[in-house]
Amino acid sequence: MKLIGIVGTNSKQSTNRQLLQYIQRHFADKADIELVEIKELPVFNKPANRQLPDLVTELADKIEAADGVIIGTPEYDHSIPAALMNALAWLSYGIYPMLNKPVMITGASFGTLGSSRAQLQLRQILNAPELKASVLPDEFLLSHSLQAFDSEGNLNDIETSQKLDAIFDDFRLFVTMVEKMSNAKELLKKEAENFDWEQL
Repeated sequence: MKLIGIVGTNSKQSTNRQLLQYIQRHFADKADIELVEIKELPVFNKPANRQLPDLVTELADKIEAADGVIIGTPEYDHSIPAALMNALAWLSYGIYPMLNKPVMITGASFGTLGSSRAQLQLRQILNAPELKASVLPDEFLLSHSLQAFDSEGNLNDIETSQKLDAIFDDFRLFVTMVEKMSNAKELLKKEAENFDWEQL
């Protein structure tokens, strides 16, 4: 199984990146997970010629080729970071790599909520007509993330690790299920292509 892990932040030091790196290592025997950064993407601005930046098309191509996507999001002011919103804006501008794509959401925070409010907002965004991803019902929340990893980058708490194991196994099953439930994909793509907020 080929998965893409999107590091949903432009921060150089992020426990969300650390969590995705752990997931990549920990589940290496179950999936090939490639981590991708979004911090170099230009700020979204509708190109007059509708020509997308190369970094955007490269990211979209990787998502298209993958079986599923894992998004790690921090929480800033009860919402997802501007960098992640920027990436999703590009990924929904005349291209549809997220359409019907299985997505697992993870999030780490220094406090007790584990980016829960940002994850809720991200679900709403991924359900937008131009994105229309298929999001796993369960998400993984990592609280007190500064203390959550040992010196080798592994999760300290056994119960937390076991919960992640269970959610990831469910996600692998979810990916298989979504692949079989793709009858409406072309109709959803047509709807997305015809959708225009400016015409509402």
